[in-house]
Amino acid sequence: MNRKQAGFTLIELVVVITIIGILAAIALPKFTNLQRDARIAKLNAARGAIGAAAALVHATFLARGGVADPAGSTPCIGTNAVNGTICTEAGLVQLANGYPASATALGAATPGIIGAAGLVSVFSPTLVQLQAEGFNVTVGATATIQVTGGSNAANCSFTYAAAAANAAPVISAVTSTGC
Repeated sequence: MNRKQAGFTLIELVVVITIIGILAAIALPKFTNLQRDARIAKLNAARGAIGAAAALVHATFLARGGVADPAGSTPCIGTNAVNGTICTEAGLVQLANGYPASATALGAATPGIIGAAGLVSVFSPTLVQLQAEGFNVTVGATATIQVTGGSNAANCSFTYAAAAANAAPVISAVTSTGC
């Protein structure tokens, strides 16, 4: 009698299920690492935005040469003084030695580096608005920017220290061990 095989044997099914299990065990850790990589990329992007904002605000300050904005010429009036304010398209930015200040309170009318960098869509964000986007920020003589969601947000961060007289601000390297 001639028989045709109508399905898979038990051994074939066990081999296929074993291979799928091994692939799943290998792929799951890779997916987890992608989340960490995304947090590190977000941290590096925020650092780049902070550096670019500091450079652009300082360049604007130098180009205006300390001359205050004339009344009615812009959407805001900046003093363009070394420790005053400067008018940008989004609004006034507080200066410290010609660069964006780090100690400006979050949500202030004239933000410093956090507002100038545009980390979120609001020009002068509050801490709650920053946290909704995955950032935790503390301001003071040094602003600390953290990306949340990892194992330790304190170790997924970098700092911005306000510029001293005749110097540029100091932006630390990123710490990504807690991302």
